[in-house]
Amino acid sequence: MVVPVVTIDGPGGVGKGTLALKLSQKLGWHLLDSGAIYRAYAIFALNQELDLENEDLLVAKIPEFSMTVNIEAEKVQIYVCNENVTSRLRLEITGSSASIIAKHPKIREALFHYQRDRAVSPGLIADGRDMGTVVFPEASLKIFLTASAEVRAERRYKELICAGESVNIAQILGEIQMRDERDQNRSVSPLVPAHDAVIIDTSDSTRDEVFNQVWQLVIDRELIKA
Repeated sequence: MVVPVVTIDGPGGVGKGTLALKLSQKLGWHLLDSGAIYRAYAIFALNQELDLENEDLLVAKIPEFSMTVNIEAEKVQIYVCNENVTSRLRLEITGSSASIIAKHPKIREALFHYQRDRAVSPGLIADGRDMGTVVFPEASLKIFLTASAEVRAERRYKELICAGESVNIAQILGEIQMRDERDQNRSVSPLVPAHDAVIIDTSDSTRDEVFNQVWQLVIDRELIKA
């Protein structure tokens, strides 16, 4: 039996996580947040004080790494080696560290099979940067979300301010632009839309508007009956 998969790719701050969680809950499908995997491993590496540029060392430490995902009260909780790291997952240092780790081919290969194994019945919503291009090229529906760096920086700024952090929007914008440059130009699995992806710009759309647009695509592809 072919397991249906919907991939949602795009840079950080475009609303991939929110869309993926809402889709998985409405469809009753499994959820894969590939970015959370890399962020979780980044937290593990930071806890271990590993050199993020030392690819061989990072690969050698993978057997010591464990990650558990729980959905509690409609929120995703991430555990690394039995520690709840959810509050650390979206910190800027975690995101930038994950981006560095993700450029290593051996790391991506080691985590590739883990991600493929998540595609089980009744279906999977896969959120990431190369889900539709590399991990699930056979996906039933591929979405690529985008938004301007300025809009994403503003969203991130508001999110961090609400979390009680002292942040500078110019610095956030600079970090987003640097991460985009690194993700788009890395030699392995660069951040690009799949050739058959539906590209949606979320800059001027609400979360509900984006969801409704994608939900209509789910219906059109007959992944669920209307």
